[in-house]
Amino acid sequence: MKIGSYAVSALETGIYALDGGAMFGVVPKLMWQEKTTSDDRNRIPLALRTMLIQGEGRNILVDAGIGAKWSRKMLDLYGIEQPVQPLEDALAACNLTPADITDLIVTHLHFDHAGGATKYDLDRNVVPTLPNARVHIQKSNWDHAQHPNEKDRASYLPDNFIPLMEAGLVEMWEGECEILPGVTVIPSNGHTIGQQLVLVGRGYDAVLYCGDLIPTRAHLPIPWVMGYDLYPLTTIEEKKTLLRRASEEQWTLFFEHDPKITSCKIDWTDTGAQVTATNLF
Repeated sequence: MKIGSYAVSALETGIYALDGGAMFGVVPKLMWQEKTTSDDRNRIPLALRTMLIQGEGRNILVDAGIGAKWSRKMLDLYGIEQPVQPLEDALAACNLTPADITDLIVTHLHFDHAGGATKYDLDRNVVPTLPNARVHIQKSNWDHAQHPNEKDRASYLPDNFIPLMEAGLVEMWEGECEILPGVTVIPSNGHTIGQQLVLVGRGYDAVLYCGDLIPTRAHLPIPWVMGYDLYPLTTIEEKKTLLRRASEEQWTLFFEHDPKITSCKIDWTDTGAQVTATNLF
């Protein structure tokens, strides 16, 4: 997809699985199982989809997938299915190497978004996967990741982000701002403190990388929020604001975790968001 001076594309790095009840919070299983399938452990399949933005002399990634630093036990727990080098293989399909990436915008430092930002080298040291990439993160999320609370501590794994700071790659931002020409980050604090959504383009026909505010198409209804969210009522208000704006300006919504639907456009009505087109990537 062409957005202004950028070419925007979706990269698939693998799939994993999380508990369906946790993914849909108070929504009864009788309702959410109409939107997705669950296995014998009540887990639903989820994509690990990153976004590649190319133009203005830059190769920009949004999020880095779950990474490959997992034990067999954890691979089984999260149902992770991906190549041995998930991010590297996805880039190779676009004729890129990790060294070609100039910027990595991390929505937030949970393991399924930042895990692929680091890897093991041959000596089992943890090093940046993208050695030349500036890593853009909200300062509030970085600060929270250092001292997470009991609810989300298991999602913030220091090996996924401390090596980035030690390598001098991290650049922190505060609030909504255009961090690169035509690329704006929009804070979102319902899921976790300091998540940032990524908007490519200005005004009409932009693309919004929804991160974990709206992880799948099934999460478009306003009350359908995750049990993982720290502040679900904040998530609800953020969704209302973003979805109305997405409708008014005809944004494309890019889903990081939907296993079948990469993206959609919506119209906002009295009953909420109505999908008008899907899979625009």
